[in-house]
Amino acid sequence: MKKLPGLAAGIKDKLIQQALERKLRQAAAPGGQAPARPTEKKAEIPDEHYRFHLHPGYQQLRILNDGANRMGVKNPFFKLHEGTAGADTQIGTREFINYASYNYLNMSGDPIVTAAAKAAIDRYGTSVSASRLVSGERPVHRELEHEIAALYGVDDAITFVSGHATNVSTIGYLFGPRDLVLHDQLIHNSVLQGIQLSGARRLRFPHNDWEALDTLLNEQRHQFERVLIVLEGIYSMDGDYPDLPRFIEIKQRHRAFLMVDEAHSLGVMGARGYGIREHFGVHGKDVDIWMGTLSKTLAGCGGYIAGETALVEHLKFLAPGFLYSVGMPPSVAAASLAALRRMKEMPDRVAALQARGKFFLEQAKAAGIDTGTSSGLAVVPAITGSSLKATRLSSVLFEHGINVQPILYPAVPEKTARLRFFISCMHTEAQILSTVKILAQSM
Repeated sequence: MKKLPGLAAGIKDKLIQQALERKLRQAAAPGGQAPARPTEKKAEIPDEHYRFHLHPGYQQLRILNDGANRMGVKNPFFKLHEGTAGADTQIGTREFINYASYNYLNMSGDPIVTAAAKAAIDRYGTSVSASRLVSGERPVHRELEHEIAALYGVDDAITFVSGHATNVSTIGYLFGPRDLVLHDQLIHNSVLQGIQLSGARRLRFPHNDWEALDTLLNEQRHQFERVLIVLEGIYSMDGDYPDLPRFIEIKQRHRAFLMVDEAHSLGVMGARGYGIREHFGVHGKDVDIWMGTLSKTLAGCGGYIAGETALVEHLKFLAPGFLYSVGMPPSVAAASLAALRRMKEMPDRVAALQARGKFFLEQAKAAGIDTGTSSGLAVVPAITGSSLKATRLSSVLFEHGINVQPILYPAVPEKTARLRFFISCMHTEAQILSTVKILAQSM
C-alpha cells in the first residue's frame, strides 16, 4: 500500500520540491531557459511573491490534503459540536464519547460557572472595549487575578486575552539579545515564538533531563546576562511532568529565572488540583514565573502570569501583549473566577479525574497500547508510529462513536504520531473500558 504523500518528512520535502520545480518549468521559456529581459527593465516579480495560493506553506498543505484525499482519508479536524463538549458531545445528530476536550473538571457547562458569565454580561456588557490600562478595568478582572495569586502563594497575577499570547508577550518582552532561554525539547510553540520575538539565544535540553540542563548552565551561564529556564507542568503531547524540585535547585544555584507553564497541570495535579506546586509541595515563590491558561480547567479563554509584584506590575504597564490589547471580556473573567472557586470547593472532581486517568492508562497498557511516558494525569497518548495510521485510526473510532483527535507530523515526529486522549472527571469506567477495547482491536 502506498504511503500518504507528505506525511513522512523526506517524502513531503521531495514532493514540495517537485511541485515548485514544475512551476518553474511552466514559467520558463521554450527550451527550458528563462526568457532574456532587456537590461534596462526591472526584474519581474514572481507570482508566488504576491499570491497567497502560491505561498510555500499553503502549497505544502495542499500536497498533504490532496494526498489524503487520494488515499480516501477524511480530514479529522474542525468537527462541528452542537453543544457543550465534555466527556460526551454531539456532533451532527450523533452522540459521542469525547476525548478531544480540555474540560478536565467539567467546569465548562457547570451551571454556577455559566450563571456567573451571564451575570457579568448583564452587569458589564460583552466587552470592555479598550485596553485595561486605558479604560478597560473591571472589578472581576482584579478578583480573578487576586484568586490566582493566592492559589500560588505569590504577590500578584495578570491575565491576558490569549494563552498563546501570554507566553509570546511575556518572554518576548522580558528577555533580549544578551540573554539566554533554555527550554525542554518538548516545550509548547508559544514559548518558542516568545523566544524568537525576544532575540535571546535559545538552547534546548532533552525532555525532563535536569542533569543535561545543569551541564548546559555550567558551560553557558556566564556568557549571558539574564537566563530563563522554561518547563511545563504536564506536557500536553505526552502526559508526563518534570521533577520540579530538581529544576528549582538548579535555577537557584545558577542564578537563573524559572518559568513553569501550567496549562495542563492546573486542576489536574495535586490533591486539590492546585497544580505541580501542590504535587511536589514546593513554595510558590520558588518559581519566578507561573504561567497558565484559563481555557482548560478554568472554563474560559486567555492566560495568566503569577509571581512577585515587580514582575506583574512591569508586564501590566509595558508588555505589548497586554498594553496594546483589549481587556478580557468580563463574562470570560467571571466564568474563570467561578470555575476556580468551584475547583476549591469540589476536590472530589479532582480525585475523580485522577482516578479516571490512572484507570485509562492501566487499561491501555494492559491491552498492549504504547502510551509513551504518560503518567495518566488527564493526558494519555496512543502512539501509532505514523501519521497515516493515526488519521485512519481516528476515523475508525469515530465510526464507533468515539471522538479522539490524531496528532500528526510536524506537531510530533512522524515516528511518534498518535491519538491523544484527554480524560475528564465525568468519564465513566464503562466508557473507558469500551474505548480501550475498540482502540486495541482497531490498532
